[in-house]
Amino acid sequence: MDKSESQGVLAPIAITMGCPAGIGPEIICKLFSRNDMPGAGQAIVVGDRGVLQQAAELLQMRMDVVPWLPGQPIIKGTLPVVQVGSLGSSPVRWGQPDLVTGKAMGQYIEEAVRLIGEHHCSALVTCPISKKSLQQAGYLYPGHTEMLAALTGTSKVRMMMAGPRLKVVLVTIHEPLRRVCDLLSSQEIGNCIKMTRLALQQDFAIARPRIAVAGLNPHGGEDSLFGDEEARVIGPAVAENSEQGDVTGPWPPDTVFYKAAAGQFDAVLAMYHDQGLIPFKLLHFHDGVNVTLGLPLVRTSVDHGTAYDIAGRNAADASSLAAALTMAQTNVTNRAQLGIV
Repeated sequence: MDKSESQGVLAPIAITMGCPAGIGPEIICKLFSRNDMPGAGQAIVVGDRGVLQQAAELLQMRMDVVPWLPGQPIIKGTLPVVQVGSLGSSPVRWGQPDLVTGKAMGQYIEEAVRLIGEHHCSALVTCPISKKSLQQAGYLYPGHTEMLAALTGTSKVRMMMAGPRLKVVLVTIHEPLRRVCDLLSSQEIGNCIKMTRLALQQDFAIARPRIAVAGLNPHGGEDSLFGDEEARVIGPAVAENSEQGDVTGPWPPDTVFYKAAAGQFDAVLAMYHDQGLIPFKLLHFHDGVNVTLGLPLVRTSVDHGTAYDIAGRNAADASSLAAALTMAQTNVTNRAQLGIV
């Protein structure tokens, strides 16, 4: 812990600009223009000043986009930017990513991780990227999360979707439904339980989290009538990894999310992507936050994509970015109180 953290003053949070041709620059400008911006004076942007100025002009905002270097104070009412590379003098073409924008967004992520590793920044909030453009630029990762895992030397990460009423952690993520049954194992589910428990304790300050594990099949298998994964895989993982009853399940998937949203559980483990994301987005479509578990740093992200179809049209909503910044501030503060940096 450095001197500033020991005195209760955390380093600023780094927000990566995401794809320059997407809605990232727009929602950043909208966020920093808010009088009630979460943690005003505690965040900087890693990206391109020219693109952000272009976005501000598009939005008809009088935005003071200023350069920022580690250690400098953040002046209230400005948009401080760590300039990474240069996209040239030509304006970015909204909604039209290319090799240049792909390389730029990869560089933003690399620089932000470096700033956090050197304690110049305390946490990471990411705006959306184009996975296709990222790979075309030579970054051979499936997405943001895998790139961050590689940059930090992390072997296992998990995705949590978090909102005020519901938190969901996925055991399998972007997998075809026909593969989910084969990918589930007691070991994978147990690992997910442990990572969820640790995140709830460290990042959300819940001393004894209540974790519900969803079943896979209708009605939780109905005593193996509709499938035996609950009895054969999920149930044993719950029994082996529950500490004094803090983990329960497998619960019927059609009721467990209702119970969690009503306050009975702190988080739900979902077996596959849409099982968890459909109920989550029903409740938190605009204020949901993507949290990466397992990294040595706090990373939150907006719960939406680059939205190329509306980029440059002043139609993007900054609510998810505001929620991601607020959650990053909460999580890094909770870690700092535990002496975790």
